[in-house]
Amino acid sequence: MSTEPKQVIVVRKRYPDGRGGYYRPRTGKLMAQAAHASMKVFFDRGVVYSSLGKLAIELTEPMIKWVNGIFAKIVVGCNSEEELINLAQAAADANIPHALITDVGRTEFHGEPTVTALAIGPDYPEKIDPITGGLKLL
Repeated sequence: MSTEPKQVIVVRKRYPDGRGGYYRPRTGKLMAQAAHASMKVFFDRGVVYSSLGKLAIELTEPMIKWVNGIFAKIVVGCNSEEELINLAQAAADANIPHALITDVGRTEFHGEPTVTALAIGPDYPEKIDPITGGLKLL
C-alpha cells in the first residue's frame, strides 16, 4: 500500500430528470466537474496575488509532497448530493483539504445550481481511505 499523498475526486453520477427518474450527464461534463474540484482545493487555501501577478497558496506538508511527486488522483463515483455533502463533512471532520463543487446549471441541470463533485486531499491514504475506500472507481 502506498504512503504517498493522493487526491480522491468523487463525482456524482445520477441526477433527477424531473420525471421521477435519473440521468447521467455527458462524460465531458463529469470530467469538467472533477477538474474544477481538483483545482478548487488549492484555490480555497487563501489565494494571494502579488503586484507581480504571482499566486501564493498556503499548502500542507502532504500537499507539497503531492505537488512535487506523482500527482496521484483517483476518481470514484457516488449517486446523490447527500452522499457528496456527507463525504465533504467527513473530510472536514478529519481536517483534510477538500472542495465541494456546485455547478451553476448553464449547460445542464435545467438552470439549477447542482452539487456535482468533491475533491478530498491531497493527503495521506490513511486519512482519506476511511472516508472514500468504499466507493467504486468511476
